[in-house]
Amino acid sequence: MNRTSITTDPGGVLEGVLILRKEAGWTSHDVVAKVRSLLRGSKVGHAGTLDPSATGVLPILVGRATKIAEYLINWDKEYHAVLRLGETTDTQDATGQVLTRVDPGEVTEDALQAVIARFRGVQQQLPPMYSAVKVGGQPLYKAARAGRTVEREERSIAIHQLEIGAFDGRDVALRIVCSKGTYIRTLCADIGQALGVGGHLHTLERRRVGPLSIEQAVTIDQVAGHLTMGTLPGQFISLDQLLFQLPAVVVNDEQAQRVLHGAPIFSVGVEQLFSTSTVRLKNEAGQLLAIGTHETGRAGSIRVRKVLSLLSH
Repeated sequence: MNRTSITTDPGGVLEGVLILRKEAGWTSHDVVAKVRSLLRGSKVGHAGTLDPSATGVLPILVGRATKIAEYLINWDKEYHAVLRLGETTDTQDATGQVLTRVDPGEVTEDALQAVIARFRGVQQQLPPMYSAVKVGGQPLYKAARAGRTVEREERSIAIHQLEIGAFDGRDVALRIVCSKGTYIRTLCADIGQALGVGGHLHTLERRRVGPLSIEQAVTIDQVAGHLTMGTLPGQFISLDQLLFQLPAVVVNDEQAQRVLHGAPIFSVGVEQLFSTSTVRLKNEAGQLLAIGTHETGRAGSIRVRKVLSLLSH
């Protein structure tokens, strides 16, 4: 996805999404806090948490971009992971305590390929205890740290692509394209269990979130450098670009004023547009104004859900 020039509001606050390359050791919250301190006064959030030990793409939402997180979280994700066979850990990754060790030397590449094939497609996955999933209002990781195991429900996920990049008898390099909510730690542990030798996630890099790729990503140090040089606006993706999958409806000046005040609009000739009910509302100059919802059964009626334009301020 190409970047476009991002304008700022009258107070000079940047708006849009930064494709940040998270380094190992940082939590997603750490990254948000650092970007917020650099931008001083901007509202900052993120879409799609990464574990502290994981690296790669972390979309950082700045300003009004924080309003559109719900439209980004459904994007698929691509990971490069290393599965280490023969060792299980309590966290299902390399940060945990080793629970079992066996020699994985008898695992052949043919056996590995056969097992991997079973994990492609739509399936049920049990969230790990060391996760932020809440049961009874409490994150599972808190119970895990207290030495308790909580009963939890499996969730439906989809593994769109699962390919072996390399295998040396112990470590398996994997390329994974999957749906939201997929735990790569658990996938690796389940593959190891299916092979009869156990396993855990050794390293993880997120290469892509939807159309946002690691080739476009910048580090925290690069963000600081761009800010010093005044070139940071060029690193942002606009809200309009990020919402490209939503049909666009162009409104006239009178309708635009209604949209900017959150009022519904009518008779915009949208009856034939909607396989989806959510749309982008843009003015005749091509500026994104809001996200709206087509009201089923009311031809030409769109209700404004989120006003996004700087023109409303």
